[in-house]
Amino acid sequence: MPDSNIKSPESSASNGAAQIAAERPIIVKGACVHNLKNIDVTIPRNRLTVVTGVSGSGKSSLAFDTIYAEGQRRYVESLSSYARQFLERMDKPDVDFMQGISPAMAIQQKTTSSNPRSTVGTSTEIYDYVRLLFARIGKTISPVSGKQVQKDTAETVIHELFEEQEEKTRFYVLFPIDLREGRKLGEELAVLKEKGLVRLLNIETEDIIDLSTDELNLKKINPDTHRVLVDRLAVKKDDETRSRIADSVETAFREGHGRCTIKLRGGEELRYSERFERDGMEFLEPTPQMFSFNNPFGACDTCEGFGRVSGIDEDLVIPDHDKTIRGGAVAPFDSPKFNKYLRDFIRVAAREQLPIDVPYKDLDKETRRILWNGKDGYAGIHGFFEDVKSQFYKVHMRVLYSRYRGYSRCPDCEGYRVRKDALYVKVGDLHIGEVSEMTIGHARDFFDDLKLSDFEQEVAGQILYEIRKRLKYLVEVGLDYLTLDRLTNTLSGGESQRISLANSLGSSLIGSLYVLDEPTIGLHPRDNDRLINILKSLRDIGNTVLVVEHDPEMIKAADNVIDIGPFAGRYGGEVVFSGSYDGLLNSKSLTGKYLSGRKEIEVPKKRRKGSGKSITVTGASEHNLKSIDVEFPLGAMVCVTGVSGSGKSTLVHDTLYATIQKELGTWKEKVGRNRGVKGLKYVESVEMVDQSPIGRSTRSNPATYTKAFDGIRDLFAGTRQSKIMGYSPGHFSFNVPGGRCEACQGEGIQKIEMQFMADIELVCEECGGTRFRKEILQIKYRGKNIHDVLEMSVSDAIDFFTDEPSIINKLQPLEDVGLGYLRLGQSATTLSGGEAQRVKLAKFLSKTNTDHTLYFFDEPTTGLHFEDISKLLGSFNELVNQGHSVIIIEHNLDIIKSADWIIDIGPEGGFGGGQVVATGTPEEIAGVAESHTGRFLKDVL
Repeated sequence: MPDSNIKSPESSASNGAAQIAAERPIIVKGACVHNLKNIDVTIPRNRLTVVTGVSGSGKSSLAFDTIYAEGQRRYVESLSSYARQFLERMDKPDVDFMQGISPAMAIQQKTTSSNPRSTVGTSTEIYDYVRLLFARIGKTISPVSGKQVQKDTAETVIHELFEEQEEKTRFYVLFPIDLREGRKLGEELAVLKEKGLVRLLNIETEDIIDLSTDELNLKKINPDTHRVLVDRLAVKKDDETRSRIADSVETAFREGHGRCTIKLRGGEELRYSERFERDGMEFLEPTPQMFSFNNPFGACDTCEGFGRVSGIDEDLVIPDHDKTIRGGAVAPFDSPKFNKYLRDFIRVAAREQLPIDVPYKDLDKETRRILWNGKDGYAGIHGFFEDVKSQFYKVHMRVLYSRYRGYSRCPDCEGYRVRKDALYVKVGDLHIGEVSEMTIGHARDFFDDLKLSDFEQEVAGQILYEIRKRLKYLVEVGLDYLTLDRLTNTLSGGESQRISLANSLGSSLIGSLYVLDEPTIGLHPRDNDRLINILKSLRDIGNTVLVVEHDPEMIKAADNVIDIGPFAGRYGGEVVFSGSYDGLLNSKSLTGKYLSGRKEIEVPKKRRKGSGKSITVTGASEHNLKSIDVEFPLGAMVCVTGVSGSGKSTLVHDTLYATIQKELGTWKEKVGRNRGVKGLKYVESVEMVDQSPIGRSTRSNPATYTKAFDGIRDLFAGTRQSKIMGYSPGHFSFNVPGGRCEACQGEGIQKIEMQFMADIELVCEECGGTRFRKEILQIKYRGKNIHDVLEMSVSDAIDFFTDEPSIINKLQPLEDVGLGYLRLGQSATTLSGGEAQRVKLAKFLSKTNTDHTLYFFDEPTTGLHFEDISKLLGSFNELVNQGHSVIIIEHNLDIIKSADWIIDIGPEGGFGGGQVVATGTPEEIAGVAESHTGRFLKDVL
């Protein structure tokens, strides 16, 4: 008999081939995408590889536009033509040969969705599983009695009677008189008589009316107080009595159209129903659709599932949440004219024992509900505004109402977005809205501690496993501070990237290629270790991980490092180094020099004291801020630091920047809650330099954005040839008819839509991609036509226009912030977030602005190499030296150590944050034991 353990030669060969394929590296030969100079790279499979290099050197061109694009394209090509039409179609990268490519997934730092219905819970699928959990094991609780709603049977009625009533308790089995199908009372009683049901009971007096003998007076019979009597019984725990009660209850259910009541002799009436109802209310039986705010069936009718309605803004009605009700928290009631409403509330509060001498922010839900909706003689804040609306014929009432207009929580669903019926269903004593309000950290504890019966475990065990698994990964990527109902369009690029990372971990795919774009963005150095461990776990289950990154910790953790350079743009695009981290330290590359300490960003010799003036925010309490007072010195470089989710953006963006903009009359959005901002008179203008694109059109470029193109067009229009031909500056623009090529309308390319393949972009036949008419291209300035100038790099253009100050002044700042490699005509849509931010910075540097401007920067080091950060710091210092002020939200230690003043927010993210941990110079912060930032600063100072 053959040995079963001996493998056949064929199976051994196939396993061996699979093993070799699994270990074969990814080989790229002759990559020429964008600025890559025909490079060859080898990436080991099932390893963590970091691609680094100066900004604009070609890292993303290699990782995303070459390797990921080819992996994605090959996978999509393998699908049916039907499936392909629904997927993003990728161009074939310009590369000679690629081998060993796996199906690829890109995790990029773009905000996942602009959809106002998309939340953290829906985008991670946690909310979908929670909906299923509530539909399957949720208990519907009556808001009237607080008891569980369920369909009753004779068995449940008997069980309740025997459990809750004493032996020999006497009772009646009844059912209500149901006047159906337009019948009159006399007709209904006649039908009952025919069935042999001839006794009625008045449940108030317990008098019995006999329909067979008594002279009927229909006026004395009221369906609300009279019931049809089926039987009179007493509680006896023997089989005969039990059987008789069961028969009587079943008769009552049958004849009462599913309803039966038990009237205890001299006591209360207990109502039962075979329908899903209780306490006179009919409820919907839970289904997954009922809990979906994206489904017309489940969404609240009033707000259509958005949770907010146009009406009265709570933050305008109660501007200071630290005030008490008696202390004037409700702004409209704090006037002699409307003080009556406050007195009415105080009377109700005394009767109901409501706390009115505690800050509004500490009031419980019930007190807030009464304050807003009213009770007894008090109309409520909503009632007050209804009174105001009823007097709209008076101008001052319309003015009063408009002062408090805005968006408020929906009054019907209380901002939970789902229909009322869904909020009656509870799991672990919470409804789905309360679960959605939890942070990911709290939700994880809630679901970990959830106790289920054996039956519930059988039904929901798998659902619970999926919820717990996803929450675990979100905690691991450091997002425990986000709430499940947080809108995804309010997340930062780094947060949405980490959500995608957690989703990828949850899918547990193996044999794939993951390409990540700077996953450490928005992460405090404290959380880097967690992220690195996650990427290693992705690698360890059998994936190849390729990361574009500048963070020293991430580079150190890599199995393999590829350094692209040596410089940016056309001076880059070469492989400077490929190998281990130790090898990189000893290499001649810029990255190696900075990592080994041979080159460094030096700590400033002295810290600027500032102008002596400052802006102070008092009582900032938006989101998780704990009513903090923060002073921002002016005339200095101020850095706001803290772990992710600690409240930095809420303080700087939503509170300080929004307040200044509102003061200048250019802000229409909501302003973060605060008690006041002092020192605004010292600021004449304000600029927010974030990473949004400088233009969404392919026509926008650095030359048009910095207005350098205006000067260039004037020069061409001023040439002798132009004057002879009658050309104006407009003829040298590719945006308007006149000089542009009309075949491609100045785009330089023509797009051809291909049904099942990627759209093809072909160089325009008419103009050859130059964007202009042939006659216009014959006009030359110093031997170059307008197309040649747009193809120049910023550095070359500065040399070319050396004696034209109007152009040089616009271009020199681009060189100063490290963007000398950009082409003047390079499309804005091809710029990275970091490049777009530096183009904006250059535009501000080019202005000769004498007004005192306050500049805000949101993580300006995104996508920047150490060498670029060094140049960026020079630009910041120049702004401060010109007399302006700079406030930066940042996690990068090189920027933090170079700041004049630091405001550290924390100590943790979410509920654990929102406090000022420390303020001072970097040296002072490094000495604060409670500061996570200080701990890391100590090492770099």
